[in-house]
Amino acid sequence: MLPDPNSLYGPLDPAPDAGYENAPPRMGFFTDTSVCIGCKACEVACKEWNGVPESGLDLLGMSYDNTGALTANSWRHVAFIEQPRPAGHRAAPADVLGAPVDAGTDRPVDAGPQFLGMPGAQPPGRGSGVEGRTDFRWLMMSDVCKHCTHAACLDVCPTGSLFRTEFGTVVVQEDICNGCGYCISACPYGVIDQRKDDGRAWKCTLCYDRLGAGMTPACAQACPTESIQYGPLDELRERAATRVATLRGRGVPEARLYGHDPNDGVGGDGAFFLLLDEPEVYGLPPDPVVTTRDLPKMWKRAGLAALAMAAATVAAFVGGSS
Repeated sequence: MLPDPNSLYGPLDPAPDAGYENAPPRMGFFTDTSVCIGCKACEVACKEWNGVPESGLDLLGMSYDNTGALTANSWRHVAFIEQPRPAGHRAAPADVLGAPVDAGTDRPVDAGPQFLGMPGAQPPGRGSGVEGRTDFRWLMMSDVCKHCTHAACLDVCPTGSLFRTEFGTVVVQEDICNGCGYCISACPYGVIDQRKDDGRAWKCTLCYDRLGAGMTPACAQACPTESIQYGPLDELRERAATRVATLRGRGVPEARLYGHDPNDGVGGDGAFFLLLDEPEVYGLPPDPVVTTRDLPKMWKRAGLAALAMAAATVAAFVGGSS
């Protein structure tokens, strides 16, 4: 019988597999982007609790997104994605904001300043409904390390600096990190980063020190809208499925979950998201796969090639001596 092709990246209970006996339930994050207000309280709380250095006042020219990405000094990143209309809306040759649009992509041809209209007396889309909404909107998302079930960063770390906790999360021990950078290229999400002044790798720990004391991670504790929710992963998945059904029932068909499926290419994420558009819009890979999945097959082929070369060398010497 052939082995399951997903055996290296399918469903798995990571803490028991890592050797923990009587491990507690796997803990994680569910980030509901539909209620994120972009306040960045999570970014501030993360920095304050974990002693993450300030990133500097770097105005990127990307609306209110002055963080840009997850880095060694930004373990939480609140993204602001600006959209002139909801996904699926097809505009006429001239956009409702006055800018001409490309007929094939439905994107404004001229990305210059546009008049967004006078303030209304009610929230956008309230009167016309979701289907008739044609105004400007922000998609906001607080991004973080995904704490993958099958974490390639763990596979490639030569010093054991990265380890799996009893809660199923992935943590970097910076005191034994040698700065090789293997984990950075191995991460399918581009989460891990090196700090420029010391070269070591840094990322979200899901507040491992707080978890051990029975506390909620700092970012979830600080979130005023409960966009970031913390708890047992199984409970979060059930809660997320209910939330998606609620949003779709309210006329938001684009609501979807990302990173929740234990059968995906990383065995599911310990930090997953409810999105209101395609993953690519948020800068997320649409179908992430653990980058070390094919390593056993690659080593097997390399070993066979080495044996074949050794056999050919022996045959050449034997043939020459006779």
